[in-house]
Amino acid sequence: MQTNRFETFIDAIIAIIITILVLKISQPAEPTLSAIWDLRVSYLAYLISFLTLFNIWFNNHNLFKKVENIDNSVVWIFGIMTFIISLVPYFTIWVAQNVNSIPAETMFGLIFVSTNILYLLSIKAVYRSNPYNKELQETDKSTYYQASPLIIIILGFILTYTIFKPGIYISCLIAVLMWIYIGWRADDGN
Repeated sequence: MQTNRFETFIDAIIAIIITILVLKISQPAEPTLSAIWDLRVSYLAYLISFLTLFNIWFNNHNLFKKVENIDNSVVWIFGIMTFIISLVPYFTIWVAQNVNSIPAETMFGLIFVSTNILYLLSIKAVYRSNPYNKELQETDKSTYYQASPLIIIILGFILTYTIFKPGIYISCLIAVLMWIYIGWRADDGN
């Protein structure tokens, strides 16, 4: 399968999810700075989710510049990942409204763990479907760093379940910033 229509489809879904995400943010109760400050958790949750979705889009864009064809395994892995990221707005709002809730934190973290794992699997599937693409083979060597954000989120789970309830929430922010940096450095290297 050629990637043009597939990439357009994924781009459209991510754009819709980001739109839904921003529409879910509550408006300040009053037109004051203190009312805006009261929504800081919502804004940070939005930022984490937006950066994750944007990073998926950005990395896909860079990946599919190097790829002409994909197989069905790539389509299915991306389909499952699309399903998972479609849940991001729901769990973002839940954690924003309940930042000290362990169930909300857990679900927020699980969405990001699942997204990261599925993204890593999708990259590997793209590489497997293009075994003779030299540019991809060189890029493949730099993808081992992509798993490091998972370690940060796992540490967040440990923090949340032991001493610091918003541990997953904070670790998702650190992990997504790390994921952006890794993707940015990998793209600069090619």
